[in-house]
Amino acid sequence: MEEKLEKIVSLAKRRGFIYPGSEIYGGLAGTWDYGPLGAELLYNIKETWWKKFVSGRDDMYGLASSIMMPEAVWAASGHLEHFVDPLEDEKFNTMFKSKAGALKGETATVYLRPELAQGMFVNFKNIVDSYHPKIPFGIAQIGRCFRNEISPRDFLFRVREFDLMEFEYFVREKDWEKYFEYWKKEMWDWIKEIGIDKKKVHELEVPKDELAHYSKRTIDFEYDFPFGRKELYGLAYRTDHDLKNHKLDYYDEEIKEKFIPHVIEPTFGAGRTVLALLCGAYEEDEMGGEKRIVLKLKPQIAPVKVAVFPLLANKENLIVKAKQVYEILKPEMSAAWDDNGNIGKRYRRQDEIGTPWCVTIDFETLENDTVTIRDRDIGKQERLDIKKIICYIKDRSK
Repeated sequence: MEEKLEKIVSLAKRRGFIYPGSEIYGGLAGTWDYGPLGAELLYNIKETWWKKFVSGRDDMYGLASSIMMPEAVWAASGHLEHFVDPLEDEKFNTMFKSKAGALKGETATVYLRPELAQGMFVNFKNIVDSYHPKIPFGIAQIGRCFRNEISPRDFLFRVREFDLMEFEYFVREKDWEKYFEYWKKEMWDWIKEIGIDKKKVHELEVPKDELAHYSKRTIDFEYDFPFGRKELYGLAYRTDHDLKNHKLDYYDEEIKEKFIPHVIEPTFGAGRTVLALLCGAYEEDEMGGEKRIVLKLKPQIAPVKVAVFPLLANKENLIVKAKQVYEILKPEMSAAWDDNGNIGKRYRRQDEIGTPWCVTIDFETLENDTVTIRDRDIGKQERLDIKKIICYIKDRSK
């Protein structure tokens, strides 16, 4: 299984998904840079998540809060005291600490956020004042977080900076179990929608003595990675811990009641989602009597939806026609132009980056405006009118 991870890391670098951070200077442990294909894949994941959990709902409010936050926030939240890892005989706080301001005596201690939650909690009053939402409602965001991991490892799994997709859902205390179960089901729906194999995902009830300082109940969604079964997502019941410590409450205008809402928190690691998808999609098989490597990513999140080829790279009339087809597709979806090497090599290359369809412009195209479109997973090829390509791909990407 470790050998599979090594192959995925190699493919990720070779094909422009993931590069080691600052590699030309020897690298920096726990940092990774997303190349062109990796950035596109990450964007597709985030966009799909945002549509499902934020813009597709009426009870969720999006936010993009600051990465740097003052010490007072983390003192109130309990992170200064509890956000630690054991290091020999002393406790090691894993938050990144810095100073804001340039003049002596006028600096402020700040921390790079280790989670997104506090940005949403400190903006709770702003959202309530601006929109007057009715309980239950949520505040959601996608953003970069930082943790000074003692020993970053396992590729994208344990790193020092990473993207989270997260929301805080505010409920009445009596309703927390109902919404905990509701969001657990929604998280399973997301796992299926994004293309993660549900058979490789397992629920783990976190023991009470291992719960985070703010949690009364947490479920981890663990995934069978090549290096073992590890946490992918989390679902926590944070009670009223955060709002109470920030001295924030909610006034129900209908029943004229003031109270502190309780919070259900689903957390999704974007980088771990990328890793799980790469691990699940990576396959080695045979097609047409040749061995190949293929990433069987769902079309909706694949970084390239379609690649366009001229059958022969030295025939100007085929190149001109292929460019016309490429220019038609490019504004509608992520399309790639590929005229490097023979058709077989181009297919292998596109299979390796997970491109679901390849369109080839040949001499018949010049006669009747039809192309050959080839399916990544089964290799089936069919003739298709150029005008139907966009609908064909979009219909099969849903």
